[in-house]
Amino acid sequence: HVQLVESGGGSVRPGGSLRLSCAASGYTYSISISSYCMGWFRQAPGKEREEVATYADVGNTYYTYYADSVKGRFTISRDDVQNKLYLQMNSLKPEDTGVYYCAAAHVGYWPVKVEDYAYWGQGTQVTVS
Repeated sequence: HVQLVESGGGSVRPGGSLRLSCAASGYTYSISISSYCMGWFRQAPGKEREEVATYADVGNTYYTYYADSVKGRFTISRDDVQNKLYLQMNSLKPEDTGVYYCAAAHVGYWPVKVEDYAYWGQGTQVTVS
């Protein structure tokens, strides 16, 4: 099993920036996030969960996905040494407000379906106002 812990959320003004972090660890043995598809999702009050950005290394080919609403503003990245996933969020808008979740899928294909993500963090609140 994989434990994911998000941090970096907070309140910012429109146009501001935040950097979210997700620390990954194994419960009973060490894991490497390089073998997982890692993603960021968010959920605003009264709305369905939305896939924001995902990153995967499948057969030495790197794949990324960004929701249209965040393209050009958000950047997903991964530090395999520290086993951390990041989401740099720039030019934040009020509609970016929500709880942001880090998720991991142990699959070897792309694209990855939302239901493939077996591991989720507890979420971190981002408020833009």
